[in-house]
Amino acid sequence: MEPLQVKSVEDLRALVEQRNLRQIKVGLFDLDGVMAGKYLSRDKFLSALDHGFGFCDVVFGWDVSDKLYDNTRLTGWGKGYGDAQIRLIPESCRELPLEDNMILVQGEVVGRLESLCPRGVLRRVVDRARAMGFEAFSGFEYEFLVTDESNEALQARSYRQPKPLGTGAFGYSVLRNSVNTEFYRGLLDLCDAMRMPIEGFHEETGPGALEAALCYDKALPAADNAALFKTFSKVLAEKQGRMVSYMAKWSEDHSGQGGHIHISLKHPDGSAAFHDPAEPHGISRTLRHFVGGLQTLMPQFMCLAAPTVNSFRRLVPGFWAPTSALWGIDNRTVAIRTIPGSAKSQRVEFRLPGADANPYLALAFALAAGLYGIEHAIEPEAPVEANGYLLDAPSHLKLHRTLWDAAQALKVSEAARDWFGDDFVEHFAATREWEEREFQRHVTDWELQRYFEII
Repeated sequence: MEPLQVKSVEDLRALVEQRNLRQIKVGLFDLDGVMAGKYLSRDKFLSALDHGFGFCDVVFGWDVSDKLYDNTRLTGWGKGYGDAQIRLIPESCRELPLEDNMILVQGEVVGRLESLCPRGVLRRVVDRARAMGFEAFSGFEYEFLVTDESNEALQARSYRQPKPLGTGAFGYSVLRNSVNTEFYRGLLDLCDAMRMPIEGFHEETGPGALEAALCYDKALPAADNAALFKTFSKVLAEKQGRMVSYMAKWSEDHSGQGGHIHISLKHPDGSAAFHDPAEPHGISRTLRHFVGGLQTLMPQFMCLAAPTVNSFRRLVPGFWAPTSALWGIDNRTVAIRTIPGSAKSQRVEFRLPGADANPYLALAFALAAGLYGIEHAIEPEAPVEANGYLLDAPSHLKLHRTLWDAAQALKVSEAARDWFGDDFVEHFAATREWEEREFQRHVTDWELQRYFEII
């Protein structure tokens, strides 16, 4: 039996027995989209298949630097940092080709902290979509930096002036991807072996800038693939003495790094909900209302797609990232790009998320907002046909300029509380407030250079 064939607890148990595995790697994704995990012994893993296992709830109670939040209610010293209960997901089983004969099985939080689990948040949105008569499909594409030096070398100089894998701005360069085949082919092969295949992979504009489009799938497995892609592309790079960064904006001299999501809906009979050949550009009423919902709720849900202080460095005019909740037909200067095509290919590209966004939460945002639009038959504004960066959008479509403001908007959003739950909204907003507070405590190089002598 292969991991691809695993569909049940019994299948997974049989695979462990067949391979005579002594340990199995398990993992789950936290609020920032970072994978936390460990190895379980064979006996512990087999027991966990039936009964689950405990994982310290601090993974939802600290930031990306393992610093404990002081402003959350569901986790913290007052709660004693007890265990979160984890259920294993047999169908998530993957090969780990970089660890000979090892497999990976994902988990999802249940019980007391189930409301905070990013995968669970998306799963509940997907279930609600099905209750409305839709199956959601999506595909993620990531822009990311590859350095030709190790994490240790970069860390020693605080990640300043990284040496990119290749020089110059050669978008779609065959020269670059032919020279750097060790990384290109290594990542393609890794993704095939781990069952998260890449549909297209090319050099982006900028030194060391690459873009990978993952194959589309149903929403939940597509987000699984995206989260695992980010994790294990880093693993591959570091094993090669390189580094991959999904930071939204690593240099003021280059465009930021997007994490765009392509989305479509299907009816239970498999027909396309976004396509109507009788309408202009094939845009169905359902698609129109989906766009209307995205436009309406984008300012409220924004920090789910722009979750770091650095996210907002990317969202500036003229750098291929949106600054307002505008939409257009095959227009890459706006946040919502509808892509006309056949019933099979018609879709929405959601261009707000950066590469730093948690894929589960960014997709949950887009689906919930779009489905809200369908529920309430929200008509979008007129589509933008020109350069969206040059337009002064109406005030209700302008996006927040800071993480703090975006977190405040999420906290008071009735739609967010309806779709994601009070506990999640309050906890996630608090973690973003923490992130902004941590930033405000620090003095940047820019401030020193600008003010130290002259002010």
